[in-house]
Amino acid sequence: MRPTGRLHLGHYFGALLNWVNFQDRYDSYFSIVDWHALTTKYQASREIPANIWEIAADWISVGVDPEKATIYVQSAIPELAELHLILSMLTPHNWVEREPTLKDMVKMLAANEKEGWEKVSYGLLGYPVLMAADILAFRGSLVPVGKDQESHLEFARDVARRFNSTYGVDYFPEPKPEFTETPLLKGVDGQKMGKSFGNDIKLADTEADTIAKIGQSITDRTRALKSQPGHTDLCEVPWPMYQIFGKEIKDQVKSECESAAIGCVACKARLGKLINEFFAPVRHRREKLMQNPEQLRQIVECGNAKARKVARQTLADVQEIMGMVSWS
Repeated sequence: MRPTGRLHLGHYFGALLNWVNFQDRYDSYFSIVDWHALTTKYQASREIPANIWEIAADWISVGVDPEKATIYVQSAIPELAELHLILSMLTPHNWVEREPTLKDMVKMLAANEKEGWEKVSYGLLGYPVLMAADILAFRGSLVPVGKDQESHLEFARDVARRFNSTYGVDYFPEPKPEFTETPLLKGVDGQKMGKSFGNDIKLADTEADTIAKIGQSITDRTRALKSQPGHTDLCEVPWPMYQIFGKEIKDQVKSECESAAIGCVACKARLGKLINEFFAPVRHRREKLMQNPEQLRQIVECGNAKARKVARQTLADVQEIMGMVSWS
C-alpha cells in the first residue's frame, strides 16, 4: 500500500481482512511502497515518512502479525530499485503504455488524453515495472488481489516470462492471483470510499468523528420528512453499511425505516455507534502502538532486514543468470 494517508474502512474490508487470513496460510510479505507514492505525490514527499508509521500502525492494529508476516518499507530495500532497472531493460515500451491502470491515471491527470500523457512523469510511466520488481524480488507465487487488479498481476507475469525466456531459465515463478472479495464500500457522499475523495471514515477516527461523518452520509433522497416512510433500497450509504455492521438488527432497521418509526438522523446515529463498537479494539491497539514509536520502528526495521536479505539473494541470482558482474 502507498503511504499517502491513514487507511479507511474500505481498506479494511477490501484488503486487510484478506491479508490477515493470508498470513496464516503463507510466508507473506507486506510492503509500504513509498517509492510508488512518489509517482503521483512527489510534491508532498515530506508527508511520506509520517504516513509510513501511520500505515504500519493501521496494519498491525487490525491483525497483521509481524511474528507471522514480514512488514517492510520499499525504500529500505535498494535491491528493488536495481532489479526494477534491470527488468525495465527487458520490458517493451508498449507493454507499459497499454497497462489499464496507467491509462486510468492519465485520464485523472487532465481533461484530455494528450494533456494527461504530458503530465505523466518518467517514474509514473515505469510504475508497472517497479510493481513487477516488488513481486518478483521475493519470487512471489501468489498475490491477494481484487478482480479489478488482475491487469497488474498479468503485467508481472509477462515480465517474469520474458526474463525466463530471454535467458533460458525457469527462475521467476509466474505470480498467480488469489482473488479476494472486494466489496464496494461507499463513502459518505455515496461514491466509492477513497482518501483522495475526502469521503472516507478512517480506522483511526475518533468516535465523535465517526458519528459526525456518518451523520453527513447520503440516505434516501426521496424522503424529505421524518414522518414519511423511507425506502431502504434507495438508502445510498447507511443501509449498505448496516449489512456489515448491523446484520443482527437489519430486519428491525428495515421495518423502522419503511414504517417511518425512525428518522434518518437517529438511524445514522445508531449506525455510527455500531461502527465505533466494531472498531473499538482496533483503535485501542492502534493508540497504544502510536504511543510507543520505538516498538513500531523495531517491527518495521526487523521486517526490512528480513526482506532485504531475500531481495539481495534474488538480485545476485539474476546477475548470475544474466552473466553480469556483481560488485557487492
